[in-house]
Amino acid sequence: MKKASFHITAEEYQFRAERLLEYLQAENLSGAVLFDRDYILYYTGFAFIPTERPIAFILNTEGVRALFVPRLEVEHASANALIDRVDYYLEYPSTPRPMDIFKDVLGELSIHGDFGVDHNGYPLIFGYRGRSLTELLGVTPKPLAGFIEDQMMIKSEAELRLIAESVKWGHLAHVLLQRYTRVGLTETEVTLKASNEATLAMLDTIGPIYRAQSYFSSGARAGYRGQIGRNAAIPHALASNITFQAGDVLVTGANAPMWGYNSELERTMLMGPASDEQKRMFDHMLVLQDAAFEAMGPGIPCAQVDKAVRAYYEEHDLMAYWKHHVGHAIGIRYHEGPFLDNGDPTEMKPGMVFTVEPGLYVPELGGFRHSDTVVITDDGIEMMTYYPRDLESLTIPV
Repeated sequence: MKKASFHITAEEYQFRAERLLEYLQAENLSGAVLFDRDYILYYTGFAFIPTERPIAFILNTEGVRALFVPRLEVEHASANALIDRVDYYLEYPSTPRPMDIFKDVLGELSIHGDFGVDHNGYPLIFGYRGRSLTELLGVTPKPLAGFIEDQMMIKSEAELRLIAESVKWGHLAHVLLQRYTRVGLTETEVTLKASNEATLAMLDTIGPIYRAQSYFSSGARAGYRGQIGRNAAIPHALASNITFQAGDVLVTGANAPMWGYNSELERTMLMGPASDEQKRMFDHMLVLQDAAFEAMGPGIPCAQVDKAVRAYYEEHDLMAYWKHHVGHAIGIRYHEGPFLDNGDPTEMKPGMVFTVEPGLYVPELGGFRHSDTVVITDDGIEMMTYYPRDLESLTIPV
């Protein structure tokens, strides 16, 4: 595969900014100010760790793209962002205050009157306390997040290639995770062994050009996040260094960020032969996921997928074990909109990428959830993940 396939091109970043510029001009806005880390990555290719130090992307109506960063990020931004200028302040909360300098930068770029934002000022994170843009400029900016989210929903061919590459290495990490899981070992040692080996194999294959551009992972990873035994009935449990025991239900997760893009692979596995009740719940889970796949396609409202799946829960008296909607979009963020939820009327369109993960959560027994990443095509869906789904393949010998 050519090196160009492993990143978003400068031309694509330019195209994204031009679409935002067209929206600003149509809405008679003097510019855009974005503070969200993922939005900045989407428009500039600049990945960074958000802290108490404000960072912002600015686009004016002349098409000038600028980044506002602390001094410690100047070289980082200059080398990695697809922008026209970098402005900086010394430190937070040093004087002069960052937002006072920011006000001058906005003036230089003719951002005034009506302009668009994702947040009315830098969010109050990591102890940051600063003025809102309304306090700073005396005007209330217009929200832009809706337009940006809509733009991010439809993935380009380059984005789909990166998600497919993420699937490949997440798959390898999961293969190793299943291979190394044994009674008496802990989730920590198995997770580390599988994730480290998969990451090293990925780096050997892709080489030094690889960039995770992620603030939560630097390579391929597969693990359990505490979803072991009875804790598997907690969808968002946390890793607890649990020791595997015969009879456990295991719910996994695997991913490998590729230049900021993610996929999701999750499987339900059994430690030893399934009991009758474990098999019953596993089989129901497969049917629920199949029902979601069958309900998906271009032009279909996201809500319709969730309604079709919930109908199966209700028909088979399973609502007591329901805890969440069918799935969500995925890309730069691990969770993106739209959502496969009965409250989301968004129509699916070609290029949208979703996780499909209806689950059953039974106290004292465990949780049952597969998650697969799929893309909407012109005539249906295409499965991007390809890990085995059947019970026999996912039963670990004891």
